[in-house]
Amino acid sequence: MAYNEKLADKIREALANHDLPDIEEKKMFRGICFMVNGKMCVCASGDEMLCRIGPEYKDALEKHGVRGMIRNGKALKDFIFVSEDAMKTKKEFDSWINKALAFNKFAKATKK
Repeated sequence: MAYNEKLADKIREALANHDLPDIEEKKMFRGICFMVNGKMCVCASGDEMLCRIGPEYKDALEKHGVRGMIRNGKALKDFIFVSEDAMKTKKEFDSWINKALAFNKFAKATKK
């Protein structure tokens, strides 16, 4: 499944508004991921946004339109998928971006 180009552009614009020095785009997770400071931060994956928000993911899973990330049959902590229903407004969308950027400061980079 191809990723939603409009969503990817929206993420690009949101990250550009934060004036971050080190943003890289990589194809992964069936979409395009935005790496901030060498760490996965947020992705456009299909019509959903994959956000790495840290321990706050547990509370986020209780919200409508949010689901956990499952990989190889295991739930991954720190990661959530956000559906279009959970980011209809600019305020909701920005909230997810801000959560991902806030955790990015503490996230560990994946070993290469």
